[in-house]
Amino acid sequence: MPRSILLLHCHDLGRFLGSYGVNSVRTPHLDALAAQSTVFDAAFSTSPHCSPARASLFTGSYPQQNGVLGLAHDPFGWDLLDPTTHIAHRLHSIGYATELVGVHHESRTLPDAEVAARLGFDRVRTGGDRDVVVERATDALERAAASDRPFYLQVGFHEPHRNPSSRDRAGVMGFLGEDIEPDESRGVSIPSYLTQDDAAHEEIAELQGAVHHMDAGVGEILSVLDRLGLADDTIVVFTTDHGLALPRAKCTLYDAGLGVALFLRVPGRAGWAGRRIDTLVSHVDVVPTLLELAASTESSGIPGTSLVPVVEQDARARAYTFGQLTYHTYFDPKRSVRSASAKLILNLSNAPSSMDPTQSWMHRSTPVDLKGPTIATSSVMEFYDLADDPDELVNLIDDPSRADQIAEFASALWEWMLTTGDPVVDQPTSPRHTHAISTLERIARGASSPTTVEQPV
Repeated sequence: MPRSILLLHCHDLGRFLGSYGVNSVRTPHLDALAAQSTVFDAAFSTSPHCSPARASLFTGSYPQQNGVLGLAHDPFGWDLLDPTTHIAHRLHSIGYATELVGVHHESRTLPDAEVAARLGFDRVRTGGDRDVVVERATDALERAAASDRPFYLQVGFHEPHRNPSSRDRAGVMGFLGEDIEPDESRGVSIPSYLTQDDAAHEEIAELQGAVHHMDAGVGEILSVLDRLGLADDTIVVFTTDHGLALPRAKCTLYDAGLGVALFLRVPGRAGWAGRRIDTLVSHVDVVPTLLELAASTESSGIPGTSLVPVVEQDARARAYTFGQLTYHTYFDPKRSVRSASAKLILNLSNAPSSMDPTQSWMHRSTPVDLKGPTIATSSVMEFYDLADDPDELVNLIDDPSRADQIAEFASALWEWMLTTGDPVVDQPTSPRHTHAISTLERIARGASSPTTVEQPV
């Protein structure tokens, strides 16, 4: 009999959990789930912002393939080119009961009944804070327990997304909303790419409170799963869309923007309990993995690759993960390729080096590399040695000793862009865009030194 799936996801978390070594954040329920699961230590989203990342997670395809190159809500309105590629539609077609509770942000924002019909859900109830999501998820699980059909339940928490509050100072949007309290009971872990100061301390304490608040909701849902006797035959997935909503994280192609928590609890199947996998994993790999684990259905034609052989047979993992940003609140096209030890980023516009993800006029946390009175324009290309420079602060694109390595990465990125039909390849929007694409192609084909990538001013 096919196995049921409970997929839990949240906004803007990155890997900010105790199970990923952040000791100051209190996440007992997610840490306990991680201990029972296979934890992927090097999992990455395809995009550092909400809708494109989720579209990849739920279809197994890249944004330039599924059509969601920007935010799905109005006034942006990006949408899946083919809604039937959603995992709910695939599972519904083979007999699963399918339901969505909470965050829906992977396709065009429409009334719940229309979302359900388009994506293959029997029922959709979007929106709600943590307690509403827990209540609706509990109802969905109780109905599933009374049925003999396997189920796919997709549960999305809004927290720890930034949430306006009457407690926010003018010009600031924090993480608390009206119901969450800051948490510094175990201290505060300010990410190393941010300046360690009192303003960052205040902001991260709020973030820790929001993460702890979300974790408690996860714990309630998992408790219901146990109480109803469903846990032994239900795969549980936990992940997030992308990195933290902090400067130099969300809306960047640095690891702080693309790195995600990902773990799967697969009861009754050897090799999945209490494991950690440190090889590269992409969100596009989740759908084919679930199709193989839960339903043994064919996943050919999906760009992602099942992780079952990686976990159960120690098969070779992917050599690269790929990232892209095209349109968040403004057009700022970027592409990246990452190996286990290095990364190349291509910036196709003259936008600031890091888009601001804080939704605030006044900033609290600031990047450690902020110099001078303003933010610099993006370099055409960036190349980082992640072993020596995990925060991606030292751009090695002009280092002649890296020329061969950069050419290898450029070739991999160029091939991926062509294979996925990336529209930025042949739809230039500015002289900078044209220059960046032609430079990448020349380096990929071995016709240009990376030390000449910058466009003359």
